[in-house]
Amino acid sequence: MTTPSQPAITATGLRRSFGDHVVLDGIDLHVPRGTVFSLLGANGAGKTTTVKILSTLIRADGGSARVAGHDPATEPDAVRAAIGVTGQFSAVDNLLSGRQNLTLMADLHHLGRAAGRRRVADLLDQFDLADAAGKPASTYSGGMRRRLDLAMTLVGTPRVIFLDEPTTGLDPRSRRGMWQIVRDLVAGGVTVFLTTQYLEEADELADRIAVLDHGRIVAEGTPDDLKRRIPGGHIQLRFADLRALESAARAIGQPSHDGDALALRVPHDGSLRGLKALIDRLDEHAVPVDSLSVHTPDLDDVFLALTGNPDNAKAVLR
Repeated sequence: MTTPSQPAITATGLRRSFGDHVVLDGIDLHVPRGTVFSLLGANGAGKTTTVKILSTLIRADGGSARVAGHDPATEPDAVRAAIGVTGQFSAVDNLLSGRQNLTLMADLHHLGRAAGRRRVADLLDQFDLADAAGKPASTYSGGMRRRLDLAMTLVGTPRVIFLDEPTTGLDPRSRRGMWQIVRDLVAGGVTVFLTTQYLEEADELADRIAVLDHGRIVAEGTPDDLKRRIPGGHIQLRFADLRALESAARAIGQPSHDGDALALRVPHDGSLRGLKALIDRLDEHAVPVDSLSVHTPDLDDVFLALTGNPDNAKAVLR
């Protein structure tokens, strides 16, 4: 019998207010090791506050948390030794070169001269910065600066990394490059706690997603789980002629169709079983289909349905 590994991050009833403004109203989190967990929410929803509490930068008003097996409130030094944080704004020193920035971090981690040089050289290679290592960081592109910023976070070999909107302002190519770096880190056993404004980013990277709204977690699950909760999924069938379209409508009991476009839209829950049942029904009636496409709600639909209006969120989650 195997014992389940200790989660990388847990939180129970986490609360935080600033004056009379409640930012976190009792949130629970459970993040398994070696996964990407993404926290989504509108601006001001409390994503950065959550990161600051878990990374020991501020204290919670209530509730409890553990990060890498330690309590951020009572064991902040142990938590800091196990984590890395890349915030919304770069921590790179523009007056120093890429190598000097990394060497400074190695010194702060007390790696020793020889070990520090090896670690710096490895990170420069890993993040494709070796050719620019001697140049001032002020000359780096946005993508290079973010890679250097993340490399600085990794100098101490953290087990948990908090990435707070790490690709803000990057062009699509640089953003995808950062995604691959995150995938490589997780493949190596690192846990990543990600906040982002780019829903495509969460869809690409996250094993699980939690949606934060009005200080509470209003939904949590895999990206596919969340998308299946939102109505609007359908299969689009297209036909070569009106006869085939009408035959299909009769076969599946779908009287409503667009005859001008020779298309039929069939509600669908996104499951393979539902798709197979539809194809089998059309095959039984020998209906020729010109093309078929599956349309499912994306995370934009999830975000809009679950945030901004508590009544809408309750309706979706019933």
